[in-house]
Formats: sequence, structure tokens, C-alpha cells
Amino acid sequence: MSHIRRFDHIGITVADLDAATAFFVGLGLEVKGRTLMEGEFVDIVIGIPGSRSHIVMLRPPDGGPGLELSSFVRPEHEPGSPTAMANELGLRNVSFEVDDLQATVDQLAADGYGLVGGIGQYENIWRMAYVRGPEGIIVSLAERIG
Repeated sequence: MSHIRRFDHIGITVADLDAATAFFVGLGLEVKGRTLMEGEFVDIVIGIPGSRSHIVMLRPPDGGPGLELSSFVRPEHEPGSPTAMANELGLRNVSFEVDDLQATVDQLAADGYGLVGGIGQYENIWRMAYVRGPEGIIVSLAERIG
């Protein structure tokens, strides 16, 4: 018996909430809410007494699973590795299916975000690329072909 009803969202902690939000909105996600989180409830759930964070919830236009971006006011965030690669433990990428991979990569390059490797093709099914987004977040972009 499954205890899971649905996949809701992934949360990522960032230092610059506005820049990260703008990046994902530029990809096509929509801001569904923005709030300040603090108090006993949050302290209990995350196990950090006295925490305070700003949160932005984004979802794709089709209303699928979301992306929660958090930026801590207190305590200060702990730095991660902005150059982490796919073989390092932990969350390594957020993946999106796109209509036009090359156009998306070109748009992101114009905004200063580059490829981690190159654009690859898996059989005659997918074209895919990893882009390093704000704060080192790896964004996997895939275009269905064939």
C-alpha cells in the first residue's frame, strides 16, 4: 500500500531569491505564492529554532509539481558548492521538458547561464542538456524528438 497521494514539490534553498525566481520564471514557471515563514510550526518541522525565511512557490502552467525556493533571513544559509557535479551526493538537478531545447539553451546563454557539458541525444527519443543556473543549480532540459 502506498502512503503517497501525489508528488507536490521540490524545495531549494538559495541566497538570492529574486534572481533564482527570475531564472525559473524565465523558463516558464509561474509564481503561485510568496510568503515569509517563521514561528513555532516552522521551527518544529525543519528543526531550526528561531528560523525565518522568505519562500516563493512556482508551478508549471499545467499545474504539475512545483518548485519551492527558500532564502533564510535567520539563521544565515550555509554555503553549498556552486560547482557541484552530477556525481556528488544530494539533489543534483531539477528537470524540465521543453518544446525547443536549442532556443531555451540560447535564451539562457544570453542571460549568462551556460551548459555544464553539451547537448546530447538519446536514441531518437530525447535531446537533453544540463545548464548551470543561479547559485550553481543544475537544470536538466529535455526535448522529446522523433
